Amino acid sequence: MRSLIDILELDVTEIKELIDKANDIIANPVKYSEKCRGKKLATLFFEPSTRTRLSFEAAMYELGGNVLGFSEAQSSSAAKGESIADTAKTTSCYADIIAMRHPKEGAPLVAAMNASIPVINAGDGGHNHPTQTLTDLLTIFREKGRLDNLTVGFCGDLKFGRTVHSLINALSRYENIKFVLVSPEELKLPSYVKETLKKNNLEYVQTTDLDSVMPELDILYMTRVQRERFFNEEDYLRLKDSYILRPERLNTAKADLAIMHPLPRVNEISVEIDSDPRACYFKQVLNGKYIRMALILKLLEVE
Repeated sequence: MRSLIDILELDVTEIKELIDKANDIIANPVKYSEKCRGKKLATLFFEPSTRTRLSFEAAMYELGGNVLGFSEAQSSSAAKGESIADTAKTTSCYADIIAMRHPKEGAPLVAAMNASIPVINAGDGGHNHPTQTLTDLLTIFREKGRLDNLTVGFCGDLKFGRTVHSLINALSRYENIKFVLVSPEELKLPSYVKETLKKNNLEYVQTTDLDSVMPELDILYMTRVQRERFFNEEDYLRLKDSYILRPERLNTAKADLAIMHPLPRVNEISVEIDSDPRACYFKQVLNGKYIRMALILKLLEVE
């Protein structure tokens, strides 16, 4: 039995297998529509979520399985003080696989250590979000046909953005990747993530100016400045509008730039960009369902 807590638990060969499987699911949905008949996914969401929870549920239903669970801590026994370990042991009696989101870093790992079924980390605090990273990798592969030889720009909140940290770690294992890190000084990439870049001898540039680096980007990964990660409202209000992507900002961008965003967006990408063929963030949402289908099949050892 295997769980997925951190994207680095998957090597590049396994990631390629998951991407290939997801692409086959996209091409042949009927072939997979009964693969998880009789199987149950438990979605244990101790923190609000729209895309992640719904995509896990849609993934299991489209594989012919069923879903049970809760969408907030208040509707679980956590509200009565039940431990994560006990929740995991209890859920193992009812389901075949768990997807867990939790505001505390490490909670899904504790669940995996105590469950007798596979656990997928669906996001833990500011720490890890491996299925979002798989979603991002599938999107990049479908848009670019490769995961190497790319200049990838990250813009916005690089300090607290778990999706950014996970994707940088994942892409660090591919050849000839250059990172461009665009953020306010207060929201720069943490030093422990930069250590990964240095350790892998990866080229990276830090700047506060998005417009100056736009022409060189193959991928632009936008993030929102997250109110919930701030200790005071003043800092949030001062920084939240630092980088807003409007059509005129794309005048110098490559014709085949892929604009990505883990969503939800607040105002950091103008809705006018939605109709630009370079906008990939809603394709990303759909890709999330397919890669989660592939992951569920892998962890349940179906086939």
